[in-house]
Amino acid sequence: MGDAGMPTGIRFELLGPLRALHGGEVIPLGPPKQRAVLAVLLLQEGRPLSYEGLVDAVWGDEPPVHVRNLVQKYVSGVRRAFASAGTAGQAEPAGPSGHAGPDLTWTGSGYRLSGAAADDLRERRQLVDSALAARAAGQLRHAGELIDRAEALWRGDFAEGLNAPYLAAERLRWREKRLTVLEARIAGEIELGRSFEYVHELIRLVAAHPLRERPVELLMNALYRTGRSSDALLAFEEARRRIADAMGADPGPALRSLHERMLRQDPALLATRASAA
Repeated sequence: MGDAGMPTGIRFELLGPLRALHGGEVIPLGPPKQRAVLAVLLLQEGRPLSYEGLVDAVWGDEPPVHVRNLVQKYVSGVRRAFASAGTAGQAEPAGPSGHAGPDLTWTGSGYRLSGAAADDLRERRQLVDSALAARAAGQLRHAGELIDRAEALWRGDFAEGLNAPYLAAERLRWREKRLTVLEARIAGEIELGRSFEYVHELIRLVAAHPLRERPVELLMNALYRTGRSSDALLAFEEARRRIADAMGADPGPALRSLHERMLRQDPALLATRASAA
């Protein structure tokens, strides 16, 4: 991650409302657009972002008339927020630029935030990577524990409350990532023989995402493994009708294959991996 990954005296978090902490105290970060500027720059991970790129990220295609003055105002406000944390001049780790703590500069080609990182994003990435490695090694229980720790980092929606086109797109991307990780965690639990415990959670997940096929697949597996094969087949039929009504299409090959295996009562569907290593 370059110098954006260097530890600093300020901890930044984006898995929820943007938050900056120093010595356990929350740092005031100013008005919403100023916080949006900071969030966008944090997500560049130390790479410069041009003036035009910053304007497009924060205001989109129709920026206000005096947007240049606003950019300068909010950049200055971010710098003041850093200074108010009392990190300037302290003996804290410095990036390659030699500056201690966060440093927002103009490079000639763009605004560059160095010595700072979205710490909760980095921690989540490390936990998910470790969980994937544990799952690949057959350590399903440990993988589930790591995913639970990653999930615990969330405090709300990604960059919650900040209205900016770039952050709105990132918010959708992170919702998808979070949902994919949740599905993987439940799949691991089902493989460990815990289907009964997750049936209700999967019913809620299907209701929240009626056209998403992976939760239906997991629900069918969970129902089938708890002796509710008729309910599993009914879950498929309900999903098939929803998809046909909304898109005029059939379910995808994975869901159709699972349905066919259940119809012929494939014994492999009841297999579990009891390893708790």
